[in-house]
Amino acid sequence: MTRKLRPPRPVTPRAPLPADVRLLNAVSSAVFALAGVGAVAAGGAWLMRSNVFPIRAIQLEGELTRNSVPTIRANAAPRLAGNFFSADLQDGRRAFEAVPWVRRAVVRRVWPDRLAVYLEEHRAAALWEGPRDERGAERLVNQQGEVFEANVGDVEDEGLPALAGPDGSSAAMLALLQRLQPVFARLEAAVTRVELSGRGSWRVELDNGATVELGRGSDAELLARTERFVRTLGPATGGWQAPLLYADLRHTDGYAVRLRGVSTTSTPAGANKPAAKTH
Repeated sequence: MTRKLRPPRPVTPRAPLPADVRLLNAVSSAVFALAGVGAVAAGGAWLMRSNVFPIRAIQLEGELTRNSVPTIRANAAPRLAGNFFSADLQDGRRAFEAVPWVRRAVVRRVWPDRLAVYLEEHRAAALWEGPRDERGAERLVNQQGEVFEANVGDVEDEGLPALAGPDGSSAAMLALLQRLQPVFARLEAAVTRVELSGRGSWRVELDNGATVELGRGSDAELLARTERFVRTLGPATGGWQAPLLYADLRHTDGYAVRLRGVSTTSTPAGANKPAAKTH
């Protein structure tokens, strides 16, 4: 039996939707999409504000010489706010850097409930005798030449030199101190204090009780004067075995010195032995 095939029905194209219907559909889709985004955002905000992801531990790394772990946590932890997701890491950094002796802190999240904090401590290089702030806080200078607040009693046994100068001069003063120390060491003396006046004049004090006026000038000029002084002091004062009390290097053609019991003036060459004067 032969089966007859029906001819395909002609497809009638759909009439396009009216413009107002298309607009309504588009608006509906946008509303649903915005509602979905809003729901996700609201859920995320709720999670960030909630206690579902609390910070349960703070892991401290790096230098912990001047502070103990309990001390650092006691000082910084109360200033931390939020949970694992919402905690502001920059606020956390500032909280840890506010702890005495902490120079720099790097804070990062460690899933699922920890903060890892890397600490770099100040390494004291000198006492700072510059103008005090309104609170009269004690301050030190670190090895980078930065002034920071700390308990000076923590370093009283370290024999640190002192720097006294205008605000903003600590780095330059530390740099000059470090260059002067090996020069005065040839006199078997160490610099205990460097002073810079507001007019740019330098003065140093030595551990043997002597004071040396360096005057004004660049580091190179000050070092040249000091080198000349150290090199020629022995020949210039060799006739008197007396301790140095004071030296004035501000003269262009020489320097003046005062020894215990003797006053004398010397030229750099030290060719002629200066006359002694009883002090």
